[in-house]
Amino acid sequence: MRLNRRAALGLGGGVVAVGALATAGVELRGPYRPTPGLPHGGWDPGQAAGDYPIGRHLVELGRTFRVLHDGVPVWWSSTGVLAAGRGGLDWVDVHGHFSRHRRLDALWVDVVCRTATLTSPEELLLIGVLGVRGGEHLPWRMTLRSAGDVLDVDVSVPGTDLVVLRSDLARDEGVHGLGEQFTDFDLRGRQVVLVTREQGVGRGKQPLTVLSEQTKGAGGSPTTTYAPMPALVTDALRGLAWEQDEVAEVDLRGDRLDVGVWSDRIRGHWRTAATPGELVRTPHDALPAWTGEGAIISLQGGTDEVRRKLAALDGARIAGVWVQDWVGRRTTNFGSRLWWTWELDRQHYPGWEELVAELTARDIRVLTYVNPFVVDPGEKPGGVRRNLYQEALARDFLVGHPGGGPYVLDQDGFNASLVDLTNPAAYAWFAEVLAALPGTGGWMADFGESLPFDAVLHDGDPRELHNRWPQLWEELNTSVRGPEDFVFHRSAWRGSRAPHWAGDQLMSWDRHDGMASALLGILAGGVSGLPVNHTDVGGYTSLPQAVIRTRRDAELLLRWSEWSVWSPVLRTHEGNRPEENAQVYDADVAPGFAQQTRVFAELASYRAGVVADEVPAMRHCWLEAPGTGAARRDDQYFFGRSFLVAPVLEPGKGGRDVALPPGRWVLVWTGEEFDGDRVVRIRSLVGQPPVLHRAEDAAAAGIAARIRLL
Repeated sequence: MRLNRRAALGLGGGVVAVGALATAGVELRGPYRPTPGLPHGGWDPGQAAGDYPIGRHLVELGRTFRVLHDGVPVWWSSTGVLAAGRGGLDWVDVHGHFSRHRRLDALWVDVVCRTATLTSPEELLLIGVLGVRGGEHLPWRMTLRSAGDVLDVDVSVPGTDLVVLRSDLARDEGVHGLGEQFTDFDLRGRQVVLVTREQGVGRGKQPLTVLSEQTKGAGGSPTTTYAPMPALVTDALRGLAWEQDEVAEVDLRGDRLDVGVWSDRIRGHWRTAATPGELVRTPHDALPAWTGEGAIISLQGGTDEVRRKLAALDGARIAGVWVQDWVGRRTTNFGSRLWWTWELDRQHYPGWEELVAELTARDIRVLTYVNPFVVDPGEKPGGVRRNLYQEALARDFLVGHPGGGPYVLDQDGFNASLVDLTNPAAYAWFAEVLAALPGTGGWMADFGESLPFDAVLHDGDPRELHNRWPQLWEELNTSVRGPEDFVFHRSAWRGSRAPHWAGDQLMSWDRHDGMASALLGILAGGVSGLPVNHTDVGGYTSLPQAVIRTRRDAELLLRWSEWSVWSPVLRTHEGNRPEENAQVYDADVAPGFAQQTRVFAELASYRAGVVADEVPAMRHCWLEAPGTGAARRDDQYFFGRSFLVAPVLEPGKGGRDVALPPGRWVLVWTGEEFDGDRVVRIRSLVGQPPVLHRAEDAAAAGIAARIRLL
């Protein structure tokens, strides 16, 4: 077996040594250090100058390249609509924390259009050359097709490694989306590299990020994420999505938008809408109704411990118990981890069937845990009855290493190998494993972002499939889940329809990697294709070291719980060090948490309507109140259309400022009314975050009245 703890991985030619990263232009995972953007280019319409109507769009080839939809500009550029380059990306992988070294050996930014041909009433073909003064010229082709509100764009530049679609931005045109970005909702001023990977530990919080990077290569940056999405929207009510799965770079550091895909082709779609909500509408899978009836509680430790902890939550509305350690637990330096053998550990859970039957009789579902890895169980206490790792190894079902054999990935304390989801036989084999999971309510489908860029697959190129891997994992889980199963994912890519959760946050308050960052990620993901999302209540990662110690107390846990009530799912997590952190079943937390579960259950009918909508359930105020002061705030959101939620995101605070949109607003907990279109200070007891509804919303007023009686 090959231990790939800190391997330098080649992509597009060349390998970069780890020690050379600091001087090689690598994307550093600590404080944000962007590399220089592409220079502006030129645009020459040549003999093709003129106006070309296609469907509901008009293409203007003049001094500025411009496309209008029903008279409204949707795409324009005065300094080159395309660019292309030759070069490559080299990757370093440390426990799924992928970082890149970017080589750009040649670049073409000057665009000349030679011909423009209307091939149909809805389609225009442009042909031209890209060049630099005194240098090589490259041919390009662009097909523009009008399909109602959508402009389909297909651009190819043969012989290149990177194709860039370019658009000017208006002066105050904010840009949002690109997946679950745990940073400012407006991404102007940033460069975002779209590659699915571990989000990091710290992500700019210091000194934690630097220390995480130095010791584990795991610090992260403001734009590292499990769930990037090749889709963005802007304040000008235009959106761009593209179909390539290769790594993309989106540069927003100047007065333009550059979308570069490491391919010789981009197939994209510009669209417009009358409202932000219409612009981000996304079909998705429904949530089982039972998930809205109460909390899903994370409980571990064995049969007796599950019963004991559950008994401490007397009076709570509980819809499910999530038992992630059903496979048994192992201890690493990071904390409590699991045995990825996908077999019930009967030493840890004696009487499992009786426990499940007991909970089922109480109308409580039992959920489990799985991920796309298998491990050699040789050191597992008690062994296993079925060794899935050996089965997969013998049948060549594992992702391969370029040096031969399976790709063995270090998980920071043990090794594991990925099942090759491109192998139909392996896919079917693992589907049978998932179908046999012993729960009654679903499971967490963890990971999905770990495919190495130099892997050997049964079918396909890992450079194209790395970002696609989370979607293959989602499709496999979806194929075997029952209609009442709740299966939730961490990683994502285009085409996702399943529910997600916002990754592994620190047990802290901060907006880099703590509670506030979870909200940021959910709001950004919502406008780029992930409309049904929730968070681990209380976070996941705690750290014991003195300088960077991160620990969850009762206040943080309850404050995190209280705004998660106003979300699609209320689900807790014991974390990586359960014994060292506050838990919802602790005596000083349980009564307050139980009250919050009752509020959550009271919202069940309203929540079902919100989740059924194709607009994000948790909505940045830009979606519901564009152009207002509230739309400029990233620390509050609408839950559906009726309720404005302003979480308390700092410790020791008895209230916070809330930016109210125009109108009259009513505080849910007291019935107190406020004039809108201003910032007001609202008092907040623990368990009662500032949540308001419009005074004229009779249905919301009825819900609020019932909540006050709980």
